[in-house]
Amino acid sequence: MKLLEVKGLKAFYRQTQALYGVDFELEEGSITTILGANGAGKTTTLRSISRMVRTEGEIKFDGQDITGLSTEKVAALGIAHVPEGRGTFVRQSVEENLHLGAYTRKNKNDVANDIDRVYAYFPRLMERRQQQAGTLSGGEQQMLAIGRALMLRPRLMLLDEPSFGLAPLIVQEIYEIMARIRDQEKASMLLVEQNANIALNLADQAYLLETGHVVMSGESEVLRNDENVRKVYLGY
Repeated sequence: MKLLEVKGLKAFYRQTQALYGVDFELEEGSITTILGANGAGKTTTLRSISRMVRTEGEIKFDGQDITGLSTEKVAALGIAHVPEGRGTFVRQSVEENLHLGAYTRKNKNDVANDIDRVYAYFPRLMERRQQQAGTLSGGEQQMLAIGRALMLRPRLMLLDEPSFGLAPLIVQEIYEIMARIRDQEKASMLLVEQNANIALNLADQAYLLETGHVVMSGESEVLRNDENVRKVYLGY
């Protein structure tokens, strides 16, 4: 079943156009990655879905047109956005950040159970539960950002450059946890990455953006074996 359908998406920052008629879709329970160089429009695509920029075109989530909704209403539908740069509340503790991720939810028992679930995925956060988020390492802040998004009980997670600035071993650990989350939570993911190699290993489908246009798409394995993609994005 198609969970997300995007057709003819154009996006604008005031008078500057960043996307030019982008089309893609995402199947429920799958991971789709959007690849491309800096300035290709990857982050803008996620911001468009979260209703943070002005757009034209169609964005449907579970059959519902969401282009007229506010960012808060999009989140309430079960779309959790993990922005580039983590977006943690640096003066709040780890646990306070997780509670902030559940701000729309009323059942305190369910919230407490979900915090335990996040700690099961990220034991390091459990160890640092009372620590200020701003004192965490980059990898731990990324774990916290993903954990906070999970507190929304999302059907779709939008992940913007989760590997950015992190050591390879930490990136590998985070991606292994993301695969577990997909399998255990049945959460679909739209993943924006510059690290094409690791993204293609995780994702089912891939779209390649260049200057606001989709220039290639297909199953991740097909793109990984494409000679042009290998040379330009994978370096071999």
